[in-house]
Amino acid sequence: MKIVEAVWLLIQFLIWFNLVFPVLLLLIYSLRGGEKRIPGHPAADLPDFGIIVTAYEYTQQLPAVVASLLELNYERYHIYVVADKCDISGLHFPSDKVLLLRPEQVLGSNTRSHFHAIKNFIRLHSHLTIIDSDNLTDPQYLHELNTYFTQGFQAVQGVREAKNLDSTYACLDAARDIYYHFYDGKILFGAGSSATLAGSGMAFSTALYQECLGHLDVTGAGFDKVLQEGIVSRKYRIAFAEKAVVYDEKTTGSDQLVKQRARWINTWFKYFALGFKIFFGGVAGLNWNQMIFGLVLLRPPLFIFLILSVFFMLINIFISLSVAITWFIGLCIFVTGFYISLSRSHTDPRIYHSLVNIPKFIAFQLLALLNARKANQISVATRSGQTDHKQL
Repeated sequence: MKIVEAVWLLIQFLIWFNLVFPVLLLLIYSLRGGEKRIPGHPAADLPDFGIIVTAYEYTQQLPAVVASLLELNYERYHIYVVADKCDISGLHFPSDKVLLLRPEQVLGSNTRSHFHAIKNFIRLHSHLTIIDSDNLTDPQYLHELNTYFTQGFQAVQGVREAKNLDSTYACLDAARDIYYHFYDGKILFGAGSSATLAGSGMAFSTALYQECLGHLDVTGAGFDKVLQEGIVSRKYRIAFAEKAVVYDEKTTGSDQLVKQRARWINTWFKYFALGFKIFFGGVAGLNWNQMIFGLVLLRPPLFIFLILSVFFMLINIFISLSVAITWFIGLCIFVTGFYISLSRSHTDPRIYHSLVNIPKFIAFQLLALLNARKANQISVATRSGQTDHKQL
């Protein structure tokens, strides 16, 4: 009986810990004084970027994406547009900085498209950055990435800000992104670990990218999960560049939301065990970066541990009032931490107004959970307005 009780309490603690973990990271970040940003000194041989844009089936937004990239305030880059299973007859880019690639065989994978671009590099680019087919970039994007590359980092994640807030779902999607950019980006990196990768708006030395994924054939959503594990397990840190901004299309409809989240949930169940490998590797090697990053990878999706937290709190009202109070305190800490992430970021007032619809947002994610098993057979292509990775 005592063993059952101990297991019951352990399960509760593991869920409860996720409520307070972000605020613990914030305390560590504050004690460390934040990550010291050392401006990089421009050199004669600034990084030469290969900018990889991947599209699958749909090309409507590619002209705007490429036009945005051509406005970058930088000289040494070339754009590679990989139009997988696309009709490119209407695509014309009147610039010698753009190479349009249409694979003869359907690739159906992000990483296959990336390596198709790499194989067609017109010169040996020292670095590459990955942009989605619905992203727009800030003109200073590459310069901001270089701030960290010139400090010696080999991997950098930028910020994906919303380019549309025209619906409640888009606003809630943006609120979620702000929360994760703050804690899984700025605070996690500033606490001495690594920023998590977001699928686009990220950059690497070409050699590191090839080292981590060149021997693998990653299919389905979640190549960024495999990539970040490869980077951190090699004892590199992923820097967070909060001023390297790409503008990302947010989810606008409920059907789109369910399909997108089903894929994300499927990805978490598929790859969360990588967190055990990184965490225990960090413990064995006394590597702070790996220990903390491993805990982050083991964390369930936000809505899952919030629902479980409320469930455990209600159950404990009848079992142990002191434990129920502990759950209530944990939930209050989480809500406070969520508010801090919004208040310390550039949050549009429309996002605050949308927060009353969080219960409905969670309900759709529960529906997505039911569809998670077959997620990779749902909606493999993206027309527009969806932040999912564009290919399988």
